[in-house]
This record gives sequence, C-alpha cells and structure tokens, in this order.
Amino acid sequence: MRRLFIFLLLLAAAAHAEIISGRVVSISDGDTLTIAEATKQSHTIRLLGIDAPEITQDFGQKARTTLSAFALNQHATAKCKQVERSRGKQCVVVVGGSDVGLEQLRAGMAWWYRQHNAQQSAKERTDYEQAEFMAKIRRFGLWNSKNPMPPWDWRRGRPEE
Repeated sequence: MRRLFIFLLLLAAAAHAEIISGRVVSISDGDTLTIAEATKQSHTIRLLGIDAPEITQDFGQKARTTLSAFALNQHATAKCKQVERSRGKQCVVVVGGSDVGLEQLRAGMAWWYRQHNAQQSAKERTDYEQAEFMAKIRRFGLWNSKNPMPPWDWRRGRPEE
C-alpha cells in the first residue's frame, strides 16, 4: 500500500511538471534566468539543484557571467518540477543539449543544493554530486578560494533587503 501511495505521488508530481521553451533573455545571477516564450510571456526561473553565490557575494558576478556566456540569447527548454513561494519556479534548464545547472557546477560556479535532491532524478543527483566533487578537487571557480561560503550561509548572515 505504501509503495502504491509513493508511486501515485511521484506520478502526480510528474504530471504537474511544466515545460517552458523559448529564448533566454536575461540572467539575474548565477542560478536565475528569464526565458521568453514565442508568445512573449516571460518566466523567471531558478535552476533546480544548484545554489550559486549571491550577486554581491564573492564569485557572484563571475557565476552570473559564466551563466550568461552559456545561456544568454540561446534557445532553452525548462522542465519545472517545483514552485516555491519565496524562490519561484525551480527548473532543469537545457541549452544546446546541456543541463545549465550541471554546467555551472562543472565550472565551479555553484554548489549542489542537496535540499532539492528529492526533485532530481537519481541520474541528476549522481551527475550533480560528481560535478561538484570534480570542481572541488580541480579547484575550479569558487573552489579556488580558501574557504568559499555557501550562499545559504551568506544569506543567513545578511539583513533582509
């Protein structure tokens, strides 16, 4: 009975996944972008599974620049699996056949945000964990810093703006 309930829950979640397709028209920071559909409707999207430094945090501008170089003005498809009141749509975004969040991890421009791993497939979890690990041991991007501060810790220490 429990397995059936879990299966139905997963099936319902998959049925509610929203697919957005269009051009990336802006990059807010290292894990947030805006896609404009052909209908001109825009969607601000946070990349599911990663958390990049805040724009005013160390590596924040570099993370934004890296995401811009990869995705800005490109056609993208977003599979949105979650909506949070405070953070909006959480989606896996693909540009040119590549998962943009995974590319940010590989470049050392973000942390794998394990708090969202329940919304990721087993393959996504494995890929994201491995990409973060490889960036760390190769000292790419923010991992070249002595003690990089995760954005969730940095936000906790900041007054509400």
